[in-house]
Amino acid sequence: MPADVIAPPITHARFAIGDVVRHRSFEFRGIVFDVDPVFANTEEWYESIPESARPAKDQPFYHLLAENAESSYIAYVSQQNLMHDDSEEPVEHPGISGLFDGYRDGRYQLRREHRH
Repeated sequence: MPADVIAPPITHARFAIGDVVRHRSFEFRGIVFDVDPVFANTEEWYESIPESARPAKDQPFYHLLAENAESSYIAYVSQQNLMHDDSEEPVEHPGISGLFDGYRDGRYQLRREHRH
């Protein structure tokens, strides 16, 4: 590669589909159901995050079936803001049965029809 060409950052997804994760700063947890190798949401969504908390775009972002004490929802979260949830507690989300068919060894098993 020529010296004046900057190689894209090498990103490695720390979490896999079915992993249970929790947010580092906010009180919610969820199940990974999709992974984007780099930011792939709208610019409007990105700009809605306060600048002081805005994550870098050149890292994996995760789609989560998320829950907090009040509700269940879909979340889109950068890798830097997630960590493994070691509670061994299942996640309560109405979308689980459509994507996953079991909870074993601390992670959800993707339904056969959704596997590639």
